[in-house]
Amino acid sequence: MMYNYPLISAIVAFAIAQAIKFFTTWYKENRWDPKQLVGSGGMPSSHSATVTALAAAIGFHEGFGGPLFATALVLACIVMYDATGVRLQAGRQAELLNQIVFELPAEHPLAESRPLRELLGHTPPQVIAGGVLGLVTAGIGYLITMASS
Repeated sequence: MMYNYPLISAIVAFAIAQAIKFFTTWYKENRWDPKQLVGSGGMPSSHSATVTALAAAIGFHEGFGGPLFATALVLACIVMYDATGVRLQAGRQAELLNQIVFELPAEHPLAESRPLRELLGHTPPQVIAGGVLGLVTAGIGYLITMASS
């Protein structure tokens, strides 16, 4: 596993994206939020960074013309489409439902229900930033593996 360049690229891209979110929250809000290290949503998309790094690393390692790269590329496209489509809309629906529940009278049975998570998906710029981060991570990883060979 230590020499599995595609896997390492994907893990490193994920870790960098989550770290960026963690430190961005600290910078903007002057507070440490450990949830940012593992949570979804926000800038950049860690899901996009992970799958893009994986696909690019497979392409660099195995070649861009093979079925393994094609599989990784299709997976990456599905994940990124889902992040900007279904998950983004689910987050927006959660925001609206939370507002409705908040406005319920106190005696209503749902008035005390736990709020739904609103930050589920990503905007297109967040997904693009994650994709660029994944490409850069895989590219640097490839240069490192080539230099050490």
